[in-house]
Amino acid sequence: MTWIQTASPAEHSAVREALQKLIDMYPDEYNPKHRHERMLPDAVKNDSIMLSHSLIPQAMFHAFATFGSLMDPSLPLTRRQHEMIATTVSTLNRCFY
Repeated sequence: MTWIQTASPAEHSAVREALQKLIDMYPDEYNPKHRHERMLPDAVKNDSIMLSHSLIPQAMFHAFATFGSLMDPSLPLTRRQHEMIATTVSTLNRCFY
């Protein structure tokens, strides 16, 4: 699905470091170790929205850190409310992720 060049975390330390910082901010079920549990269409199974931003690792980190900050458990919304908002927005945008 991603038609632009991406940088592999295995080959680029800046991408690897940015992704590691993001993993620490996100809820555990977003961790790559759970990738095998996700039910995704074959067309996108090996794609990564994050890696589509990997040519500029600093921008990738800041763009996706926003989501990590919004999911902070100390905020007044529950995880359930966060997910409902995300689901509604994705549905309105006709996004199948």
